[in-house]
Amino acid sequence: MTKAQVIHGFGPPDVMRWQNVDVPKPGEGEVRLRHTAIGINFADTYHRGGVPHPWPVPPPPCVIGFEAVGIVEDVGSGVDGFKIGERVAYGIPPLGSYAQARNYPADKLLHLPAALEDKQVAALLMKGMTAQYLLRRTYPVQRGDTILIHAAAGGMGLILCRWANHLGATVIGTVSTPEKAEAARSAGCHFPVVRKEQDFVQVCREVTDGVGVAVVYEAIGKDTLQKSLDSLRPMGVCAAYGHVSGPPDPIDIITDLGARGSLFITRPAIMHYVAKRADLEATANELFEVIGQGVIRADIGREYPLADAVEAHKAIESGTTTGASILIA
Repeated sequence: MTKAQVIHGFGPPDVMRWQNVDVPKPGEGEVRLRHTAIGINFADTYHRGGVPHPWPVPPPPCVIGFEAVGIVEDVGSGVDGFKIGERVAYGIPPLGSYAQARNYPADKLLHLPAALEDKQVAALLMKGMTAQYLLRRTYPVQRGDTILIHAAAGGMGLILCRWANHLGATVIGTVSTPEKAEAARSAGCHFPVVRKEQDFVQVCREVTDGVGVAVVYEAIGKDTLQKSLDSLRPMGVCAAYGHVSGPPDPIDIITDLGARGSLFITRPAIMHYVAKRADLEATANELFEVIGQGVIRADIGREYPLADAVEAHKAIESGTTTGASILIA
């Protein structure tokens, strides 16, 4: 019998219950997977509470989670390209990865290169695909660009710093503490800025001789967005992909964008960048390549048995974790 963390009502971590579930034979276009490693994302805590961000949450009882690595156990009708016994991975919904096994649509499933470790991919896939489209498509970073990355010592920030450094960019990154500044520096951030101690706008201007940065990867939101716009060069890009401090105030296209130098602002989201199968494969393949090259890696701080997902969520919400956390099925 397969077990899963089932939510019977939205709320705190304790609403997850470790129980038996039925996984039927895969339907048309589906593949049955036996999970080996499952990624934990902060968005999982939103979904556990019933917050539909960034994706809708099915009504309880339901299983959350959208990132995992596993082995194909069965294949439904109409599925081409996947065989029983193959190692595979996924990093987008439908939700349901907090389970030992599940059915998943084959058109969103990815083949996993033999050289990559299950745990690394489970901890990196969604964040890594996000980094790929931010750095390669939202604004294609070029060698010689100077860029600004907020929350540079966070899970996403460290990936962005390492990859951007590999692309030849000069990286300015904001962090909240001196300790995190050192973590960002070790990941390739050339100019880490502790926000409470320095003005990141001033640093951006000094590093670029007054011109401004080519792009800012804005993950904080309300507390920093206006100053992020002040950091940009004329016709620079603000990629506002997160808002941990809350949704920013409305933007005036004349005063906020036009007067600052014909700036661009966008709210990129992974579901749009990988909506087409070809884009999903291209995004994942480039990510797998840089993981294989050692350009980026998952800094896994904690591994929890899937049965202990409640404790994992409590730790994440306490703010005491470092690096990525994963579940072992």
